[in-house]
Amino acid sequence: MPSQYDTFSSPLSSRYASPEMLSLFSARTRASTWRQLWIYLAQSQKELGLQIPDDAISQMEAAKTMTDEDFQVAAVEEKRRRHDVMAHVHAFGQRAPAAEKIIHWGATSCYVTDNADLIFLRDGLDILLPKLAKVISKLSQFSLEQKATPCLGYTHGQPAQLITVGRRAAIWVESLLMDLRNLTRAKQDILRSFRGVKGTTGTQASFLQIFEGDHDKVEELDRLVTKKAGFERACIVSVQTYNRKVDTDTGNVLASFGTTCEHIGTDIRHLAMLKELEEPFEKDQIGSSAMAYKRNPMRSERMCSLGRKLATLNLSTSQTFAHQWFERSLDDSAIRRIDIPEMFLIADALLILLDNVSSGLVVYPAVINKRIQEELPFMATENIIMRLVAKGQSRQEAHEQIRVLSHQAGAVVKQEGKQNDLVERIKKEPFFASIVDELTEDKLLNPGDFIGRAPQQVERFVKEEVEPAIQPYREYIAQSGVSELHV
Repeated sequence: MPSQYDTFSSPLSSRYASPEMLSLFSARTRASTWRQLWIYLAQSQKELGLQIPDDAISQMEAAKTMTDEDFQVAAVEEKRRRHDVMAHVHAFGQRAPAAEKIIHWGATSCYVTDNADLIFLRDGLDILLPKLAKVISKLSQFSLEQKATPCLGYTHGQPAQLITVGRRAAIWVESLLMDLRNLTRAKQDILRSFRGVKGTTGTQASFLQIFEGDHDKVEELDRLVTKKAGFERACIVSVQTYNRKVDTDTGNVLASFGTTCEHIGTDIRHLAMLKELEEPFEKDQIGSSAMAYKRNPMRSERMCSLGRKLATLNLSTSQTFAHQWFERSLDDSAIRRIDIPEMFLIADALLILLDNVSSGLVVYPAVINKRIQEELPFMATENIIMRLVAKGQSRQEAHEQIRVLSHQAGAVVKQEGKQNDLVERIKKEPFFASIVDELTEDKLLNPGDFIGRAPQQVERFVKEEVEPAIQPYREYIAQSGVSELHV
């Protein structure tokens, strides 16, 4: 008998995603949600006066969770009928015989498939949002802790003015805050986009017939089912499906989150390469099967890999929307069964990685300072010139002296691979005698004097932007053991 190791299993389920997200997109949740939607429909039809026996509702309620045996019954029927929804109607009817005649009354297949998918989109975002807020809180705390730790900034991949370790992390947080806003907006849009009860082409003709031309009851049926499902409103017009633009918009914000993760992961990988910062590395973790000394940034590399994949999946949602024919075509079905769960499973996996990485970022101040000292003499030249002018020297002459010595020191670094000796060269020149005593780390060469308002920017950013954004998730964050931010 074949074992689990003889068939393909997605790494998303076997390695990366959380149990709660895997459960949300499981076959049991999907089929049980269909049954719950049939219950909502029958309950609402009964409330509006249709003749539905009480035991029909009670039997449906008792059987609303799919059993393994139910799946077997549905599988046999689907093989026979080549229609998954009708197979499940049959299986549900066997478990709730009093309701067999009224299950799916007036509905089309998309009543359960599409409304269920909207529920999964909503609930998937509900899983992601608190996790994202937690990561934002952790990285913000790191940003505050390192707000005044000077480090080299880079533009064009070359050393630029100093920044701080915390200010760089604040830029990561800023991107994640954009993702938090995007995901929140996507959820709000979904809550107002329930398909509801619309019939085969969205005209509600079948329900108008059931209620003998009573438009008010048809609209009330739509409203009741929408409310029972936990949505704010249903779309007024639809085709057989809900508007696939919803998938496009949701896919776009998740893809955007994927780019954030790849960006953060890339920064951490570069900093690890420079030995300035590392992701957590466990006691018995192995970096390389051959090179025992290696401490590879494998989490950040995985983050880049999964982020890159997530960033591409919105292409399929966009194309699926663009290629739908008139009131619907079935070329949207198979691709959505694959891509929608994958989008959420990958996003979930990325948040697990971000949570892990942000829980234990390791900073190496000595290495950071060594790199600063290699570049700081060049950066300090403007301060040196200003100080010379204050002592009565010519600004133009000071500039020329500094220019010549800087080029000499640069040649030593680049051509001979030696340390930057610009300060020593300056000290030897009589022209600079008036400021020689000030060429120290606590005066003209103090890294803390070159970071501008970075610490103050971090504090203001966390207080004014981060704290209000994550406030709705404060209880979840606290229950996760993350301490409150203190600016």
